[in-house]
Amino acid sequence: MKISLNWLKDYIDLGGIPTNEIVEKLTMSGLEVEDVVDQNEIYKDFIVGKVTTKEKHSNADKLSVCTISDGDDKFQVVCGAPNVEAGQKVVFAPIGSTIPKGNFLIKKAKIRGVESFGMICAEDELDLSDDHSGIMILDKDLKEGTSITEALELNDVIMEIAITPNRQDALSHIGVARDLCAIFDRKLILPKIQLKEGKTDIKALASITIEDEINCPRYSSRIVTGVSIDESPDWLKRKITSIGLRPINNIVDITNFVMHECGQPLHAFDLNRLNGKQIIIKSTKSKSKFTTLDSKTRELDKNTLMICDAEKEVAIAGVMGGENSEVYENTKDILIESAYFNPSSIRRTSKNLQLSTDASYRFERGTDPENTLYAAERVAQLISEIAGGEIAKGAIDVYPRKIERKILTVRLDRVKKLLGYEIQKEEIIKDLTNLGFHLEEAIDRELIVTVPTFRSDVEKEVDIIEEIARISGYNNIPTIPKISIPLGSKKDETNFTNELKEHSIALGLYEMINNPLQSEALAMFAGKAIKVSNPLSMDMAYLRTSLIPGALSVIERNLKRGEKSLALFEIGNIFKLNDDSIDVKSFDDFAEDENIIFVLTGEKTGREWYSDSELYDFFDLKGIVNSFLDKIMLDNPLNDSYNSAENTIYEECFSKSAQTKVIGFGGRIKKPVLNKFNIDQDVFCFEFSVNSLNSLQKADRTFKETLKFPKAVRDFAFIFDRKTTYKEVEELIVKKSSTLLKEVNVFDIFESEELGSSKKSMAFQLTYFDESRTLEDSEVEKDFENLIKVISDKFNARLRGK
Repeated sequence: MKISLNWLKDYIDLGGIPTNEIVEKLTMSGLEVEDVVDQNEIYKDFIVGKVTTKEKHSNADKLSVCTISDGDDKFQVVCGAPNVEAGQKVVFAPIGSTIPKGNFLIKKAKIRGVESFGMICAEDELDLSDDHSGIMILDKDLKEGTSITEALELNDVIMEIAITPNRQDALSHIGVARDLCAIFDRKLILPKIQLKEGKTDIKALASITIEDEINCPRYSSRIVTGVSIDESPDWLKRKITSIGLRPINNIVDITNFVMHECGQPLHAFDLNRLNGKQIIIKSTKSKSKFTTLDSKTRELDKNTLMICDAEKEVAIAGVMGGENSEVYENTKDILIESAYFNPSSIRRTSKNLQLSTDASYRFERGTDPENTLYAAERVAQLISEIAGGEIAKGAIDVYPRKIERKILTVRLDRVKKLLGYEIQKEEIIKDLTNLGFHLEEAIDRELIVTVPTFRSDVEKEVDIIEEIARISGYNNIPTIPKISIPLGSKKDETNFTNELKEHSIALGLYEMINNPLQSEALAMFAGKAIKVSNPLSMDMAYLRTSLIPGALSVIERNLKRGEKSLALFEIGNIFKLNDDSIDVKSFDDFAEDENIIFVLTGEKTGREWYSDSELYDFFDLKGIVNSFLDKIMLDNPLNDSYNSAENTIYEECFSKSAQTKVIGFGGRIKKPVLNKFNIDQDVFCFEFSVNSLNSLQKADRTFKETLKFPKAVRDFAFIFDRKTTYKEVEELIVKKSSTLLKEVNVFDIFESEELGSSKKSMAFQLTYFDESRTLEDSEVEKDFENLIKVISDKFNARLRGK
């Protein structure tokens, strides 16, 4: 939002405060100034020039050769504007000037054989408007050589301020001025309303009825009769053009001016085009069509809040007026609309119509319900002063659903505890008063405060403490030293998440970030999903139940762009519905968990002159997971469980568990799942619960002395039934062997017709040792022979080679 510093000075005395300090203080208070444009600097080289002569260019029919006087010297200038004439006062850019539009430097030039020593400027070239129909003609009484900054009062500083959604009160010059009053302890100066009313009572001219009181709690109006539609005076045009608005006519310009002055959107109806001289606020009963001010016919949904007269709809409430009631050149009588609309209603309408206006931008964030009548009277006052006419006696102010002010208690001890430092009671009272809060009572260490209606974002004590903090200065909040957490204890969730990211990046994975809002098809990927009550679109209507769909969508997008080899990870929250509905009081019917996912697809290594390319496979995923856990769990790896049984996601998979609790699961994604994302290559995923990882007890890494005594290694291979798994055999070996057996590894799995169609061979290597002595062959052989017998009996297996 653009804010004019000169305009701000109408509401606050900023004398003696440098512009850079104003910018810094506003930014530090939460109203971030993103850009500052100093007109004094931009227009410093431009002057008032007089066209003393005009002649036709000898080599171009559409060009003129003019002589420009600055009062002392004369300059030859080639001009292509159709409206240039001798005797005019114009904006002259001499050599060395920089034109704001396009930011180009004026140099001596030769145009179609004629030298030109400067430029006569149009309004759009100066960024004063979009008008490029001709050069800008100035007041003939202006003196040649006068700086344009002085002649046109282009001595303003324009600030571009980023307004956060919760600060709807700052969407106006008075709103920003109010913050500056608190920051610099100045008084807020509000325009005084002084109306010269006629004898005709307003209720004899029009009536207003609110049928939808929920979406329109208040509607205020004033009427001005006998106006003259004309161009706005220069001061008004300068005000609105300074913030990027285009002057239209005096009535429209006044409503725009007051909206940017006090934050209340307004609309002017031609009273004589309202059937029955009535205004009725109601919602549509069914879908319909309506033509707006921009001459576009728009589709209206059912329950769209509309402004109507006795026979027809005349405006989309809070968004845009209708073509059938707009002010035009012959308008004489004006009905001023100033209303408060339910923000959610305007937000829904604006989204459905895909139409955002200055009015809807403010209404959907929440305007001040107590400001409607003031704004209407401010517009009526300016119309009578600028456009003439007579203000009807009285106002129509329909307010069936009064919005009460909130009263909150602020505990000074709580302020100190949250901010970390003491602020004097008198300082707090002064700051809150300057911000528009009203002190009802001060009792010992407590303040009873009434919240103004223009601060609907302030709902709790902590919100007021935030106001105190930003005005006092966030830089005053003391720095809290970092506390180191001993290894072995449960870590702070944020620190632990950051640690997981570091480990993942160290493994060569790239981080991806996906939207937790997904379409129904994606969100239902791993269980019941929670539907969003007011989604922005159908693609963001549900909360995700797994990180896998988002990861596959990323792969799909990369494949379309030719990037086929990816090693990725993501940390994010998932949400699962435990029942068919949500208990809004307890929220016990859904679960939220933070997960981390690893994703591999494509080539692990590319083709080189010395080797072929190598694709990622199941064991690469297993290696990534194990390496990751080595960092997290140190010397305490989790249990593996391999599963090739049917499931909806994986062809082959494995899990990681602590005791009996599974905390991670993954494997190779099934082809039918990949086909839904147009992926034609293998994808390997593994998903962990971050909270489960963090809850596990981490053990300290301890020193282990190098083995001093030799190891005894034995191998055997058995022919098993094909359905027998390596895990089953390994578990039996560990269970039935002595404590001397330290390692069990499978080093060969072999299947062939020679073994039988239902058979397979698995070969194992067993490693024996004792850290305190050298083993004897007899004790190793005894254990080894026992294992051969146990395996043969348990699995009906045959030892190969016998």
